Amino acid sequence: MQLKVLEQLPDGLLNCSADELHQYLPGPCLINLQGQKDEVLFVSILLHGNEYTGWEAVKGLLKDYQDKLLPKSLSLFIGNVDAAREGVRLLAGQEDYNRIWKQPSAEGEHAFSKQLLNELEKIKPVIAIDIHNNTGLNPHYACVNKLEKDYLHLATLFSRTVVYFTSPDSVLSMALSEYCPAVTVECGKPDDYAGVEHALNFLQACLHLDHFPSHPVAQQDINIFHTVATVHVNKDISIGFDAEEAELCFIPELDTLNFNELPAGTLLANTAKATGIPFDVQNEQGLDVSEQYFANHNGYIVTTIPIMPSMLTLNRDIIQQDCLCYLMERYPLK
Repeated sequence: MQLKVLEQLPDGLLNCSADELHQYLPGPCLINLQGQKDEVLFVSILLHGNEYTGWEAVKGLLKDYQDKLLPKSLSLFIGNVDAAREGVRLLAGQEDYNRIWKQPSAEGEHAFSKQLLNELEKIKPVIAIDIHNNTGLNPHYACVNKLEKDYLHLATLFSRTVVYFTSPDSVLSMALSEYCPAVTVECGKPDDYAGVEHALNFLQACLHLDHFPSHPVAQQDINIFHTVATVHVNKDISIGFDAEEAELCFIPELDTLNFNELPAGTLLANTAKATGIPFDVQNEQGLDVSEQYFANHNGYIVTTIPIMPSMLTLNRDIIQQDCLCYLMERYPLK
């Protein structure tokens, strides 16, 4: 699979929806657009085919500049147009487009990821943004992979709620962070237009940003959380919600727990098995820490210590393709 590099927008592109992009683009595509300044804003969208907010925001932005130059040059990476056609995160047989950036090679999806990183060496962006949606109830928030001043200023330009993570380390934002201040923005559910407006306003702000402040981000201007573990449901277990017949049945309001500090003993699910934890929980070092966070009390799966989850979802496909959630703790700025 090869990366297509264009120097202008294909005719009609701005009139199509995300599920129609495959009619204009043969696959992953980088579109370089000249602006008033040579400084480059890099934007990535649709790494997951069911996360439409990025395309809608970019489309709105580019329509505003159809008859004039952008304030900065823009390099737009459009990812999984084949999955977007079907409205799914990824197609059967595909790798997750946001898990292929650690060791790019010439094989499969890794081929275009290596090409894109080579293009970034030439482009030398000054800001990089990866736009995403999620399927559960989450606030709009920004993610960074470095705690340097400019990265945090960029993140707070989108939201005062910021998540710092280093695992998984194969995401695009991790690779982008080696080039310039980079951020992943999580814009809520894809059917919520408020996420489109928020992303569009953020892109406009970044296009007009002249420089980052010289001072550190003030404590009162940021709520920063550190992702300390990833929770996967064991693959051989069937999943249900709200008393459905399944080996593991979650509480119906599961995703309302996102970004809430849960006390020890919080019920998440029940199972017919009176012992054993149905989760694989790995910390940033890849170690199994399941028993540190969860316990099985006669079939009731509860938390063992206070935790704050993010990205809990009621979507079975997402749980199986990605994970159940991430666990976070507050991270005080030094």
